[in-house]
Amino acid sequence: QVQLVESGGGLVQPGGSLRLSCAASGFTLPYYAIAWFRQAPGKEREGVSCMSSSDGSTVYADSVKGRFTMSRDNAKNTVYLQINSLKPEDTAVYYCAALGFGVCVPSPNSYHYWGQGTQVTVSS
Repeated sequence: QVQLVESGGGLVQPGGSLRLSCAASGFTLPYYAIAWFRQAPGKEREGVSCMSSSDGSTVYADSVKGRFTMSRDNAKNTVYLQINSLKPEDTAVYYCAALGFGVCVPSPNSYHYWGQGTQVTVSS
């Protein structure tokens, strides 16, 4: 059974850090492009970062560049999103998604598999 499971969200103060995890089962992550999306209440789902399968290159949304870092552990079939210098506007449900073509695309509708999401709340 194909599954993506996110974890690591929580409540953190502005300026804090979190590391989100996305564990895959039923398929091999390195053969897929893996993206992180987020959705805040009342807003559309937006892409945060994406790692391609071909060379592991990663792209980031302008709003998170320099603060978010994506990485992958092939042995654990897990992708991570390190989030630093958190801001209240980062509050959202964060989802990981997998695309079988292996190349990052911006549209969430293109992704084949999704996790259930993990809540990140940034508040003092």
